[in-house]
Amino acid sequence: MNAQRKLSSFTRQACLEEMASKRLDLLIIGGGVTGAGIALDAASRGLTVGLVEKQDFAAGTSSRSTKLVHGGLRYLKQGDVQLVREVGRERAILYRNAPHIVIPEKMILPIVEKGTYGKLATSVGLYIYDVLAGVERKERRIMLNKQRTMEAEPLLRTDILKGGGLYFEYRTDDARLTVEVMKTARAHGALCTNYTEATEFIYENGKVTGIRAKDLLSGSEYELYAKKIVNAAGPWVDQLREKDRSLYGKRLHLTKGVHLVVPYNRLPLKQSVYFDVSDGRMLFAIPRNNSTYIGTTDTNYQGVLERPTVTREDMEYVLRAANEMFPTAKLTEQDVSSSWAGLRPLIHEDGKSPSELSRKDEIFYSNSGLITIAGGKLTGFRKMAERIVDVVAKQLTAEEGRSFKPCQTDTIVLSGGEFASGKMIPAYVKKQAERVRDFGISEEQIRVLVGKFGSNSEKIVTACLEYIANNETQSAAEALLLAELHYALEEEMVMTVSDFLIRRTGRLFFERDSLESIYPMVADELANKLNADTEQKDRDLKAFAEEYHLAKTFQ
Repeated sequence: MNAQRKLSSFTRQACLEEMASKRLDLLIIGGGVTGAGIALDAASRGLTVGLVEKQDFAAGTSSRSTKLVHGGLRYLKQGDVQLVREVGRERAILYRNAPHIVIPEKMILPIVEKGTYGKLATSVGLYIYDVLAGVERKERRIMLNKQRTMEAEPLLRTDILKGGGLYFEYRTDDARLTVEVMKTARAHGALCTNYTEATEFIYENGKVTGIRAKDLLSGSEYELYAKKIVNAAGPWVDQLREKDRSLYGKRLHLTKGVHLVVPYNRLPLKQSVYFDVSDGRMLFAIPRNNSTYIGTTDTNYQGVLERPTVTREDMEYVLRAANEMFPTAKLTEQDVSSSWAGLRPLIHEDGKSPSELSRKDEIFYSNSGLITIAGGKLTGFRKMAERIVDVVAKQLTAEEGRSFKPCQTDTIVLSGGEFASGKMIPAYVKKQAERVRDFGISEEQIRVLVGKFGSNSEKIVTACLEYIANNETQSAAEALLLAELHYALEEEMVMTVSDFLIRRTGRLFFERDSLESIYPMVADELANKLNADTEQKDRDLKAFAEEYHLAKTFQ
């Protein structure tokens, strides 16, 4: 791995030009977690790789999920043993390779009258789930009677409560995970750019040989050529298949999932809860730092793909469900501090409701040679990537006689994950906090920072101390924010205010109340560093102001 290969905002254009200067082995369209995973797998096997994303990395589904790397208990109920086994094992691999953003946490499944799971089904189901997923013995499920369930989670509704199952799930930051995978792919040589739209395909004798790509920031256009092209565009895959004239047979079925965030003191859960709703669905309520978020819904979607919104009906449904299970909370619209909506690109099956549709991924092959991957889950992205790169490598071997290494992403530590184990992280937090303690930066602030950037936090803390020493900022808190922003410019290809405050740091979702005072400063600094003119800066500010408004607006 070359340490100089950074996913830098300042080398983005050079990256695009390098992509355009040669014929790549593989070009990936789509910069969500699936595309990032494919880029890492292919580059680490020795292929020359390019990736383009028309929005920011992770701007679609990969920043709008329930933020769980979970084994899918629901899939066991559907009888999909193989999927549970695979995603359970993937969870363990991800925890090993990115312990800063894949965090094991207790989850309680209340057993209630007329609920989805009875006592026996919960006990047996969680046991099989633990075995299939290869859960360590100390993390295996514990069954609780009613009294112990009430003690474990005092906010639960008691009149219908019969007991509970306590097990482990893994919380993540989906956008950060995607960015860490993308950074690691870049370190292995992949050329990756955001805000680059594949406008049309280029063909030779009926076979796809490249794309015309537009840099949406500069307006420049490029022709990018590759031996193999993979469509990993998530909710947009069918649009690309249509451009390729290969949209036949199976197609996408988009469903929308929404999440609401409330202050932790309004729903102070002792651990995450996976609970029944009276209509037969189940929702999660998950504590995270100073917030608790609740979701998700599962409704058919046919609107604008770039910006699904949380409707008033969505908001009222989630609040009603939460208040039914946690009656003393009495949550209202005024308690909602933020929200998000995301799309699931599932494979359509006639006669099935959104919740019944399979979460399995599928690969589609076009007569032109375009390879499309659709469906799947966040937890399974690495295996999805492995399957795609196996196909690409096999084709290249048959056509050119080249040989490639087998998949090795199960042992590649992701950027920021350089810890001997997850158990080392608390000591690392204390060490970094000690460096800034005298300047009024709390250990909690550093813990949140490490939860985002992992072992790369050391660079951010060092830069923060330099700003303080040089009196470059008004306060230590401002110095820390500036250090985060500069790191994200140097190593995470931040191009807009939204990139930084939504996908690199999650602030819009979990610290929205603090943003009004800081986002103009972020815009100023970005414009300064990226040499943006007043018009560009105003456009950027306006775009973020819209996102800021939408996160708390229900129509």
